[in-house]
Amino acid sequence: MRIESDRLILRNWEDSDIEDIVEGLNNINVSKWMASVPFPYTIDDAKCFIEHTKALDEKSKMAFAIVLKENNKVIGGTEITNINKKDGTAGGGIWLNEAYQKNGYGTEAFAARIKYAFDELGLRRIENGYFPGNEKSKKMQEKLGYKDEGIRRKKFLCLATGEYVDECITGLLKDEFIYK
Repeated sequence: MRIESDRLILRNWEDSDIEDIVEGLNNINVSKWMASVPFPYTIDDAKCFIEHTKALDEKSKMAFAIVLKENNKVIGGTEITNINKKDGTAGGGIWLNEAYQKNGYGTEAFAARIKYAFDELGLRRIENGYFPGNEKSKKMQEKLGYKDEGIRRKKFLCLATGEYVDECITGLLKDEFIYK
């Protein structure tokens, strides 16, 4: 699978991505915003993650490396999860290596993923979320048209911090999607 935007390629994960994954996720400033990412994040964690993505059934979940076109560097990851063709819905998330944040890459990658979900998968609604305090994620989602829909109290055990965290739920309908 391959999705392209102006500066990025979203593609399947490869064994050669392990070092870039560890570089991006072995950072508490990134991993604390994700439920299932431990800290510290090791090479073994990345190897297990790659093997997990190889076994995915793309009818229900798709995982993508976010790659900079200019140098073929993996700078993050995104996914489409809980794909439900009957109801036209899915979920998913995104992470970005801290060294590549504040350049618009996250918004560009998330928008490419959303466009693919709506246009290629024929979905009508995407559900996402963020942990309270993650203003970068909240603002990126708002910029793309997402609306806050509620809070799931103590929804996740964050492996990086060992704490139960709330999840702020967001939703995006196809006709609300904003991206230039």
